[in-house]
Amino acid sequence: MTAVRIAIPGMTCAGCVSRIEKALAGVPGIHSVAANLAERQMTVVGHASIDLLLASLVKAGYQGELVDSEQEGRLHRAAEEQRQYRYLLKHMVIALGLGVSLMIWGVVTGEMEVNNSAQQWGWGFIGVLTFLVLRFSGGHFFQRAWQALKHRTVTMDSLVALGTGTAWFYSMQVVLFPEWLPAAHHVYFEASAMIIGMINLGQALEIRARGRASAAIQRLLGLQIKTARVVRDGEALDIPIEQVRVGDMVRVRPGEAIAVDGVVIDGSSRVNESMLTGEPLPTVKTLGDTVSAGTMNGNGSILFRAKRVGRDTALARIIAMVRHAQSTKMPIARLADRISLIFVPVVMLIALMAAMVWYFVGPAPAIAHALMVAVTVLIISCPCALGLATPMSVMVAVGKAAEYGILVRNGEALQTASHLTTVVLDKTGTITEGRPTVTAIVPLAGFTDMQVLSMAAGLEQASEHPLAEAIVTAAKEKGLRLLPCEQFESITGLGVKGILENRLIVLGNARLMYEYGIDVTALAATATCLAKRAQTPMYLSVDNQMVGLISVADPIREDSAAAIERLHALGVKVMMLTGDNAVTAEAVAYQVGINVVHAGMRPEDKEATIRRLQAQGEVTAMIGDGINDAPALARADVGLAIGTGTDVAIDAADITLMRSSLHSVVDAVELSRATLRNIKQNLFGAFVYNALGIPIAAGVLYPLTGLLLNPVVAGAAMALSSVTVVSNANRLRLFRPKS
Repeated sequence: MTAVRIAIPGMTCAGCVSRIEKALAGVPGIHSVAANLAERQMTVVGHASIDLLLASLVKAGYQGELVDSEQEGRLHRAAEEQRQYRYLLKHMVIALGLGVSLMIWGVVTGEMEVNNSAQQWGWGFIGVLTFLVLRFSGGHFFQRAWQALKHRTVTMDSLVALGTGTAWFYSMQVVLFPEWLPAAHHVYFEASAMIIGMINLGQALEIRARGRASAAIQRLLGLQIKTARVVRDGEALDIPIEQVRVGDMVRVRPGEAIAVDGVVIDGSSRVNESMLTGEPLPTVKTLGDTVSAGTMNGNGSILFRAKRVGRDTALARIIAMVRHAQSTKMPIARLADRISLIFVPVVMLIALMAAMVWYFVGPAPAIAHALMVAVTVLIISCPCALGLATPMSVMVAVGKAAEYGILVRNGEALQTASHLTTVVLDKTGTITEGRPTVTAIVPLAGFTDMQVLSMAAGLEQASEHPLAEAIVTAAKEKGLRLLPCEQFESITGLGVKGILENRLIVLGNARLMYEYGIDVTALAATATCLAKRAQTPMYLSVDNQMVGLISVADPIREDSAAAIERLHALGVKVMMLTGDNAVTAEAVAYQVGINVVHAGMRPEDKEATIRRLQAQGEVTAMIGDGINDAPALARADVGLAIGTGTDVAIDAADITLMRSSLHSVVDAVELSRATLRNIKQNLFGAFVYNALGIPIAAGVLYPLTGLLLNPVVAGAAMALSSVTVVSNANRLRLFRPKS
């Protein structure tokens, strides 16, 4: 199953989105379809061929173009938006040039009627000019409206074309056959021209605002460099980034950007990773450290071996995740989608009914009033703002989150995060640094410290757990030889076991020892004392006989307590689930301000705890970094993975935190709440605009004021509503966490 992106310039409103999604979803082999109205693009996942997808688009009345790469997509979109912006401005000037001139003529002379043959000739000439303006400056509205009509549907363009076209046809009828309308000789050519001009202006301003909204993803795309300096056969070659292969040695000089992901094999330098993680301070990179594409090298020179290239780099994965999230819909958007599907037909019906009321019971000239009301209702009710209300906010918010090292997988996670009531934390690597060290070795009689450490390290060398790494590192630092381990087995949440020199070695917590019938009494008091100091004691047995204890301490992150305090301030309950022993867990929880702790948890226990919280009505988030957290991450309403953790945890999570700090969790919650507020503001504004605008356009205030809303004012208001929604969404670009 593959994902492809298709640029669809003609996708202009929520009605277009619904029709395109329906057309492509019906193609055999398609798994999912997601539209990004803000960027005029569609992401399609499935097995169908590109030709079939493009043909289905054409049948639906739209032209599409495959976007082969992010770089190409960025250049294509920028060029297309610039072309469209210039196009709209040019046609805005032409349409408003005629419309404003006619309006000034009417204000100065008061002559906007046809009462004699001379005026017929004059206004006939103006009518031809207006037709040319409608054809030249408003042709795109009429073409798209015609395409929609051919496919038995209606869109925003249908309203614009019907409103301006009706005003022009009526005016030409007044010019050519004034005797047919003895009481209504007023022409509305200026309304047709000015409405086209106003809407073109509004769409041009919308394009500019959309460009600002996508600034974050553009910055990420800008981090992708085009060439890399690869060392092959002792010679340094500058080659295109597409030609770099896994295993190549890549040289990075001072001040250069890193081209692909890799592992340092020579040299050292400080690398600025803020563009990916949001962490402002450069990180020292030396032998064995990993480097990521898009990050900026400092004053040193390093040589690294390429580990991930192309679409597999961290930067490429981040861009893909951000792009996907910007294309997904939040649950709140479905309300707007449902309304948009029936909105345009309902508006047409309202316009027709209002015109009939004015024609049959309105004051003279009835036909003129009926026409003005119908055109005004059609123009003011265009649902552009409604369609943009949610996708624009999601687009800006997801990009803003990426700036802070928060990668959102989908819009639903962003909305759910705003309603969180309980945050569940793993301990190791989440609250703590995830870089434990051996703090104590307690052997029983007949064994030495080094023997206990050597056996534990020999067993743990096959494990990837942070505690195992601490033990192996301690043994290597002391120069101990690690015995080969056979039949190694990791018992998740309990410990490990294996065969060293034909002896069964078991290392783990008291629960594991109990399962093997091993008596821990001799070391229980010592283990409890160490645990109260926030250390993790592990018992070691040989052939089911207790031989000693190793204690490992994982420092608590400096900012964990402050971040948890921020969560409490937001009204969110915090709970810790850990596989560690209860005493150690309670000691850590006390230091960071967590009141609810569950220790000795296996992966299935963590998942069951999340399920129980959900049954109690809690909206849960799980934060973890290990494989044993993956079931709970998947079960939680929102799963947040620490980005420095395993790929399994990241793949199971809804949100990935590139910084190893719990402040990122709070930032994500604050941003999600700000985003939902922004979307509600947009939807409220769009709904209120139409709820008030349509009745006013229909003339409900006429009995009180004696005035009808001018179609030109309606056109300006419609254009302004879209610009207002996009501008309000752009306010999210100013978001700053409260910390």
